[in-house]
Amino acid sequence: MRQPLAHRLALSLCLLSCFPLLAQSKAGILGAEELKKVVPATYFYRGQSATVQLRNCGGFSTGEGKLVLAGLVDTSGYSTDVQAKYQGLFVTEVKLEIEGTTLAPGQYGFGFVADRFLVTDVGANDLFSVANHMDEKLARPVPLKVVADGDGYRLYAGRKWVRIKTE
Repeated sequence: MRQPLAHRLALSLCLLSCFPLLAQSKAGILGAEELKKVVPATYFYRGQSATVQLRNCGGFSTGEGKLVLAGLVDTSGYSTDVQAKYQGLFVTEVKLEIEGTTLAPGQYGFGFVADRFLVTDVGANDLFSVANHMDEKLARPVPLKVVADGDGYRLYAGRKWVRIKTE
């Protein structure tokens, strides 16, 4: 049976009005299932690929569905000088501000080195470093996690952390 034109138009308008809701992602911390879908099994850095430690990954999504991911990698195959500054992958689809320094969308390496947070390109060239913070009151430090912090996020490695904000 054929539906009247008014019913078909109403149904079409209803479906079209849902598309923007489907296209937008919920902003916030990514859960374990979401991370499994987007975190790579290996990460290329300084001429080789290293295994990503999924249990030590975190990230968040913007309201537009863009992602920011961080995760620790197995650096055992790298030279000592690379291991000294490279602990993990950092991937961002949006421009970020990390402790006042701007980072363009891209793929990077990172490390918490002494009292600094160091960001490098995938060729192991230093891009910038900023002072990190120490959270002595953190009850259960873990190797890596991302937590919401007001209008931004904190990237933790143990008790050390930096503030990350989308621009």
